[in-house]
Order: sequence, then structure tokens, then C-alpha cells
Amino acid sequence: MSDLTKEIQYIKGVGPNRVKLLNNLNIFTLKDLITYYPRDYEDRSKPVKIEDLEDGKEALIAAIPVAKMNETRIRNRKMVIYKLIVEDETGRAILTWYNQSYLKNRFKVGEIYHFFGKVKKVQNRIEMLSPVFDEETKNKNTGKIIPIYPLTYNLSQNVLRGIIENAITLVNNKLPETLPKYILDDYKLLGANEAIKKIHFPENFEEFEKARKRLVFEELLGMQLALLNLKNAYESDNNGIQFSKDVKMSDVINTLPFKLTKAQLRVLEEIDKDMESDKNMNRLLQGDVGSGKTAVSIIASYKAVKCGYQVAIMAPTAILASQHLESFKEMLDKFGITCELLVSSITKKKKEEILERLRDGKIDILIGTHALLEENVIFNKLGLVVTDEQHRFGVKQRTTIVEKGQNPDVLVMTATPIPRTLALILYGDLDISIIDELPPNRKKIETYAVRKNMEERVNNFIRKQITEGRQAYIVCPLVEENEDMEGLQSVIELAERYQKETFSEYKVAYLHGKMKPKEKDEIMERFKNGEIQILIATTVIEVGVNVPNSSIMVVENAERFGLAQLHQLRGRVGRGEYQSYCILKYEGNSETIKQRMKVMCDTNDGFIISEKDLELRGSGDFFGTEQHGLPEFKIANLFEDIAVLKKVQRLALKIMEDDPLLEKEKNAKLNNLVKEKFSSRIEI
Repeated sequence: MSDLTKEIQYIKGVGPNRVKLLNNLNIFTLKDLITYYPRDYEDRSKPVKIEDLEDGKEALIAAIPVAKMNETRIRNRKMVIYKLIVEDETGRAILTWYNQSYLKNRFKVGEIYHFFGKVKKVQNRIEMLSPVFDEETKNKNTGKIIPIYPLTYNLSQNVLRGIIENAITLVNNKLPETLPKYILDDYKLLGANEAIKKIHFPENFEEFEKARKRLVFEELLGMQLALLNLKNAYESDNNGIQFSKDVKMSDVINTLPFKLTKAQLRVLEEIDKDMESDKNMNRLLQGDVGSGKTAVSIIASYKAVKCGYQVAIMAPTAILASQHLESFKEMLDKFGITCELLVSSITKKKKEEILERLRDGKIDILIGTHALLEENVIFNKLGLVVTDEQHRFGVKQRTTIVEKGQNPDVLVMTATPIPRTLALILYGDLDISIIDELPPNRKKIETYAVRKNMEERVNNFIRKQITEGRQAYIVCPLVEENEDMEGLQSVIELAERYQKETFSEYKVAYLHGKMKPKEKDEIMERFKNGEIQILIATTVIEVGVNVPNSSIMVVENAERFGLAQLHQLRGRVGRGEYQSYCILKYEGNSETIKQRMKVMCDTNDGFIISEKDLELRGSGDFFGTEQHGLPEFKIANLFEDIAVLKKVQRLALKIMEDDPLLEKEKNAKLNNLVKEKFSSRIEI
């Protein structure tokens, strides 16, 4: 049996320079390599006649060079263009390569070669740009279905393909089977070894479909069993806290300076019922940006404190934690409830004092970031845990904070709307509440999608708003994780250009994820206080910052973001009394881009947007790069595979009913699958 934990540096074709490049793709071991699945496939198996070639499409031709290669040097551009005229029985084509000197004497006149590349047709002239090729008898680059992988800078398809091929040869059909025989038989699934081989190098598309079916089934089954396992663990622990019926949530509700929406009241009723039962509350609260989730968590916290317990509120950033502290104090000070903030930037002395008061039970509600997870944070009597922006915290972190109390109730909040059918399946370990209406005073954010050539008009609009006393966000994308530097550069460069040229009369600042937390907090504080008029940032500002005076959100290269993410960003404005605007600058003409921009302009409903996002982009990309903590699927696509997901869910329920702890011999492999789900980075 192959050692799947073997480091990639020992695999043929990798070498020290390529280790780093593969690490950029999260490939560290032999297992990572063989489960790094293709994102697409090129069918290079069937030649097309030259006369049937279509403009803009990639195709394979079998053709003969009719003359020696022509070489043209362009001196001032240091470029050499190589052209080769080839023909088959139906016509001629010109093949063009740039700066490929090794090709000069590569082709023999009169011999047959296979060429695969993109076709360009101008009137009667047919060209193919930089095609890959083989001699007729060889099948290295053509004559088969070729996998296309997501890449990183300086790593080519050919190199990665070769490395993966070597890895599969090394495994040599000795992969351990991860699914029990009864499941393989009942659902007519391929074995693990065959599936891995055929997902990378299928002979035909029928083989690919079978391989994909097996791997998707396994991935979704593992996730469903892991979730049910969690739910069972929670439910078997029946001795949750039973909060008193005598403490009424209405005591706080009646003092509020605003009216709660029907949806908020319905959700509070569900939470109240959970808190008063003797079972643990494990509830996911979904609500669009600005729907009033924080108010719900404050009212639930009031009940916990007045019943004699402490509350932990965990937020993903120090800014959001500070914001929560303000909201909590505003609503709860009058009831003599003590709220305190614990973030990494506070002084050592202040921290020690807070920790001591927490242990003594003198702090009722502790609000903080990951700092709450530290070992020295000890509660006197923790009864309720609220995690905000759930997707920033994984199961392990949630468990760590829960273990600081005796089976406290848990409320998990997210502003990332997930279609309900999907949420029920994905968050199988949690009950779900949804706030599906916004407070009546929330103005619709006007959204416009514009091309780059409208830049001047957009800038004039920003000027007009700032003159009226408003502030603006400008968001730049990080193109991909491994292009961080390019993304950061774009933020810094844009900030410089705006400060020196475009908006020299205003105060411009920038913000990105690589800055120190203290630096980020300082800048956000200054923006909040109106000392900065224009803030240029990466998506670091996506979560929860509340600046009522900011009325414009401009997103550069909006086509690079997921719709759910654009919706989150848009939610940063429209938080005050002023009409707010979101301007999406985009490039590209594809139908999908146009459709996505239209969805954003047509609706402010996060649930409709998330349905559309899933449909147009698929789940792998659902939340933009690393934005959401749904388990990262290597191959399943939650939109395409929803039917499989439902089938798998039924099977998982049946298995767990029959064998809740997966102890039976026939389920030993499934037990391992679940353990692996928990040991890997599952973030539910």
C-alpha cells in the first residue's frame, strides 16, 4: 500500500523549485496530488477537417506541412514569429508560434502531424495560434482527452500533468478502498483506484462521468455522516441548561427605540423555546446584511444573564467585536448588565484584570475575537455562546469555546444567505432560523454595473457625494490566493494614484489583510470618525463594519467576485439615513458576467442572489476565494450535484439509524471516512 502522506518533494518530476509552486496550490502530500482534480478537459482525440474549423474554437487537425517554416524577426520588439503552412484534403491553414526557436527545423514537409490549438478565421484565411502537436504515431499532447488543472504562476499544464501521472503510477492501484462493498454494489460505483485514474486520464467521457459519480458520492457522503455524527453527539448530551421561563425577553423588547420585524420576533420565539428546554440549543441564525441579527443576540444574551449565566460573543475581527460592544452596552446598560471587550490589542494589565473579573463572575457578557479561545480565558458560569459570521470559525473553534462551559447553548450567526434547501443539508448539525425581512426604514441600495470607460463619470459621482459630506469605499480584488502580492499592489497603487491625482483634495487611505490588526483597526477607526473620505481596501472590509456615513461602494473588477460576496460588500453601505449606492466596475463580455451583473442590479435579496450565484458559478466558487467555511469540496458542485446530495443524505440517515456510532464491521470504512473529515480542515 502506498504511503499517501509521502511528501511531494520525493515524487518524480517535482524537485525543490516546484515544491513551493505546488504548496501554493495546497498540495503537500501524495494524497493531495492525486486528489487535485482537473477543472476541465480538452477533447483532443478526434481530428476535424480544416474546412470544418470554427472561428474562436479549439480543435485538433491532422495535416501535412507543405513548405519549410517561415521565420520573421521583429527587431524593436525582440520577437521572432514562426509560421508553418499545413494542409489536409479539404484546405490549408497557417500555424503561428512566437519566440519558439526550437521549432525551426522541427517539421518535415509531407509528413502527417496532429495539431491542437485555437482557430482564428479572417475571411478565407484560417490560422491556428501556438498549437501543441505530435507526430502522427505519438500521443503525448494529442489523440486523447487531456485534463486541465487550476494552475499557479510559473507552473504549466504539461508539468503538472506529468507530476500527477507519476503520482498515479507510484500509487500503482494500491489505494485503500474508502467505501464499503454494499454501497459500491447498491449504487454501482467504481472502486477507488479506478475512479482516481479515470478522473485524471479518462479514455472517453463516459469513463470520466463514472469516475466523477464515484468521487462526488464519496465526498458528499463523508460530509453528511460527519454532520450527523456531530448532531448525534449534541443530542445524546441531553442535559443542556434549562433557562427560567420567568425571565421574559419582552422586558428588553419593550425598551427598544425601534420595532422588531415579524421575522425577528419569530426567530426570538424559536430561541426562547430552545433556551427553556433541557436540551442544548444548537441554532444557526441566517439573516441578510442589516436584518437585525445583532439585536436578536442581545435579547437572547439578556435572558441568559438574568437567569444567572455568562455569555460569550465571538466575532471575527476586533472592529466588529468593538462594534458589538457598543450595541450591547447601549441596549443592556440600563439593566445593570456588565459587558466587556477582549481583543489581542488590549494591554497586558487590562487583559489580566478582565480575566480575573470573568473568573469571579463579575463580567456578564464577554465580547471578543479568537482571543476568547485562549486557555487562560475561564468563565465562572458560561451559559450561552454566540459566534458571529460563522464562516470565519470552524467546528474545532466552536467546540473550544463551548467546552469553557457546562453544555452551554450555542447560537451561530451568518450574514451569508445560503438557499434554505442547501442550508438544511449543509448545516445538518444545527437547527436553522432565518430572518427573511429587513427593517422597514432600510433604503434599497441603488446598484449600477458599469464598464471601465465610465471611470470619469464614477469619479465625478464620488466627488459629488463627498462634497455632500458622505464617504466612499473602493474595493479591489485579490485575484487568487497565490497572487496576493499583485492584489496588494493594486490596492496600494490605486490609493497612491487617487491621493496624488484623482482625489488629491480628499484624505485617501488603504487597508488590506496583510496589515497588522492594530494598523487595520486604527484606519477603520479614522474612517468611522470621518477623518478619511475614501477607503481603498481588499475584501477585508467585507464583514460587519458599520459606518453609517459611508454611502458609496465601488467594486473594481467586480467580475472576479462571487455574487454572494458582492452582496456582502454592498451591505457595508446603506447603514445610515442616506441613500446609498453600489457601483460595480467590470470587464469582459461573457454572457455569464452580464447575467451576474444584472442579478446584482435587479435585487437586494441575499437569498435570491445566493441561488443565482450557485447556479451561475457552482459551489466551488460560491463564496469567492476562501471566503466561506462550508467544507471545501474538491470535486462536488452543490448546484449540479444537488440530486446526488439528496440521495446521499437519505443514505446517511439510514446508516446512522441502523448504526449511530458506525461500530458495525460493514461500516468500518465509513467510520474512517468520518474521522478523516474531522481531522482535515472541515469547517461547518
